Amino acid sequence: MTRILHRLIRHDYPRAATARGLYIHDKEGKAYLDASGGAAVSCLGHGHPDVVAAMHAQLDRLDYAHTSFFTTDAAEELAADLVAHAPAGMSHVYLVSGGSEAIEASLKLARQYFVEKGEPQRRHFIARRQSYHGNTLGALAVGGNEWRRKQFAPLLIETHHVSPCYAYRGQRDDETPGQYGQRLADELDEKIRALGPDTVIAFVAETVVGATSGAVPPAPGYFRKVREVCDRHGVLLILDEVMSGMGRTGTLHACEQEGIAPDLMTIAKGLGGGYAAIGAVLVGGKVFDAISGGSGLFQHGHTYIGHPLACAAALAVQQVIRRDRLLDNVVQQGALLQRRLRERFGNHHHVGDIRGRGLFQAIELVEDRADKRPFDPALKLNARIKAEAMTRGLLVYPMGGTIDGARGDHVLLAPPFIVQPQDVQTIVELLGGAVDAAIAGLHR
Repeated sequence: MTRILHRLIRHDYPRAATARGLYIHDKEGKAYLDASGGAAVSCLGHGHPDVVAAMHAQLDRLDYAHTSFFTTDAAEELAADLVAHAPAGMSHVYLVSGGSEAIEASLKLARQYFVEKGEPQRRHFIARRQSYHGNTLGALAVGGNEWRRKQFAPLLIETHHVSPCYAYRGQRDDETPGQYGQRLADELDEKIRALGPDTVIAFVAETVVGATSGAVPPAPGYFRKVREVCDRHGVLLILDEVMSGMGRTGTLHACEQEGIAPDLMTIAKGLGGGYAAIGAVLVGGKVFDAISGGSGLFQHGHTYIGHPLACAAALAVQQVIRRDRLLDNVVQQGALLQRRLRERFGNHHHVGDIRGRGLFQAIELVEDRADKRPFDPALKLNARIKAEAMTRGLLVYPMGGTIDGARGDHVLLAPPFIVQPQDVQTIVELLGGAVDAAIAGLHR
């Protein structure tokens, strides 16, 4: 009998025992091809010798030092490396232990920035419906995942939400992609004006939407228009690249493909590749300068921020990605993955959309392609697909509530950056079998 409070209490989980490369093996010896990197985490796969060696070397030198007393070489070197490869204007890094912590820190940094500037009346955050920014209360409050928010709503701070950039379901037939993006930017502008421009702190958005809607890329030019709206009103832009960043979409930062830089940006998952728990906030120079030139104190902190072991692991992960030119592989294999998905599912009666960037791809399931009608949520199709995939030795990341938090199903794929063409072929074949079996099972 387990003493763990598992995510699903009445579920019999297999026990992971070993892992190497793309595969995790359970205690019974069954192999699972990790086609989602857990939750888009394992960018280098499992057991990379260079990362393991870096972690061993760090433990031999120093295991832990609290950041109220010390800095460390590991933390300083990682921060310098991240700033050297950051979007324009980023000057500093705040190291944390994961994505939710990074979002919490960015919200506090944004609020303190305006307090330090003498604008304490700014209190509103705006985000998008069908977004996910983490599971802590502040992150949950700005997020737009209604299923996750619902039972905790009385505990959440007041936030505001505008439409997601979700072309498959949001773009009108009479709109071009550019017009669609402009309409959404205008909606944000109207929301800021309605709240009062001098009361809004920041707009928070995932550059490419992750778990809640499944690898949804922005419309062309959308984020440039958003950047203009934020600048017009003196509102900060916080980009959440916890899932889509650190090379996942083919560039180190997903916003590089949008031609913009945010004021604050959160990263995690692919930063440390799963070898240790780590996340970070990339801090724009103007935010840092306001706090540095004011109180000189960021009023925040956690026990394990800047952990030397995690920092050493993350630096090694980033060095391997650059040394082995793995972002080139992300682009090449990402294109192949999308092509194979279109070949397998492009005419599938129950796949309405295939989307994504790089090694961040998804399919959206529908009961009928003609009217984009989703399956009945009570059928739990996403859970059925996950189970069928695991039976076949494949790990994918399905989710329900794709459309509005209740309706819709999608499957997210985020294989490690080391994936090869034969692996892509295996992933798509196994996923095809899992999807077909799950749908067939609905009619038994």
